[in-house]
Amino acid sequence: MKTVKLNSYSKSILILAIPAIIESLLQSMVGFVDTLFISKLGLQEVASVGISNAILQIYFAVFLALGTASTVFVSRYYGANQKDKVKTVASQSIILTIIVGIVFGAISFFFSEQLLKVMGAEKEVLEIGSSYFRIVATPSILISMMYTIGAILRGSGDTKTPMRIGIWMNIIHIVLDYVLIFGVFFEGFGIQGAAFASVIARLFAVILLFRHLFIKGFISITMNDWKMKIEVIKDLVKLGLPASMERLFMRFGQIIYFGMIIRMGTEVYAAHTFAGNFTIFASVIGTGFAVATTTLVGKSLGAGEIEKAKRYSVSSIFLTSIAMTLVLFITYLLSSQISPIFTTNRVVIGLITTVLAIDTITQPATAIVSTLTATFQAGGDTKYPMYMTAIGIWAIRTVGVYLLGVYFGFGLVGVWISIALDNYIRAVFLIFRYRSFKWIKNLN
Repeated sequence: MKTVKLNSYSKSILILAIPAIIESLLQSMVGFVDTLFISKLGLQEVASVGISNAILQIYFAVFLALGTASTVFVSRYYGANQKDKVKTVASQSIILTIIVGIVFGAISFFFSEQLLKVMGAEKEVLEIGSSYFRIVATPSILISMMYTIGAILRGSGDTKTPMRIGIWMNIIHIVLDYVLIFGVFFEGFGIQGAAFASVIARLFAVILLFRHLFIKGFISITMNDWKMKIEVIKDLVKLGLPASMERLFMRFGQIIYFGMIIRMGTEVYAAHTFAGNFTIFASVIGTGFAVATTTLVGKSLGAGEIEKAKRYSVSSIFLTSIAMTLVLFITYLLSSQISPIFTTNRVVIGLITTVLAIDTITQPATAIVSTLTATFQAGGDTKYPMYMTAIGIWAIRTVGVYLLGVYFGFGLVGVWISIALDNYIRAVFLIFRYRSFKWIKNLN
């Protein structure tokens, strides 16, 4: 009987996770194609985009945290059948997101060069990267709105709408990418064309996402719905701030050790950037299952079905671990054939293959960290993952990168071994926390 129930939980997870995985996969494939196009311009352009994206990851961390808070509250209230509260959370989430997006956009416009310098960008990379970053990051409000509106829809259990919109957005992105980078009947804009393609595609997506929120009745044009409700904003910030800090600890730690990698040489950093694009195919699976876990655990807790919430989390750990490990193993096997598409540099290709082998072994731990973090956030416990990430990224990963990568001279191999150690140690502590069930909080 227990096996049947577990299968039903697994099916529910897959029903929500697959559209989210497809959406994330398509976005990652766009990044993959984007990197392919930009690689034709040169390694400096690849490094410029890599450094810019590393900074954007900090932005994404904040936007994703706001989205996570929205998903948690929407799923809880949806599970409790409190539709008025769902509408309130939706409108207040959007208001908060607009404010945050404008702030990050202003920072990007005025301080693009300074931000890239902090990353350790060399003069040639700085000149190319600053223009790319300013174009793609100044309209940060588009990125933040994509995260929040998508999170609201997913929190209600609708992962198909964001997926469908993502498909159209990515088609537009790829077409514009080629046209604006290389030109068709006109001279292409190079790396700046890639930035403009991203902005236009995101604008298209935000318009469609807003339309679906109105159709589903989650927002309206009534002025009362758009008055700022401080208590709701506070609740969103209270839940979202630790989630944001958890991701920021990760991103700032990455800035530090990315700087170390950059100083290992252009070939090493290019290999790290390419390998990161390969691992995305496993990461999107973790992201998709995390979305499903947050939604289903949140709905179950909102309905007062705690045992059901536990079953969903256990099933998700099992499915995510198998799927992520399998996908990255296949990626590793194919890497020596795929890598030459991006570069003919044999040193870079050899490094890519080696670090993918290391990361394949890391995937079970990565899956546990991803799933349990989503479970804790759905339960209202965003602080414990924050503490564990802070310890992991600073005391284990960043220190490990310096010791293994720089001091002992293992280079990029040392970097990825440090990443593996961080994930396995965090996974152990998160499992202990999960078994205590202290992660279940009352959000009402």
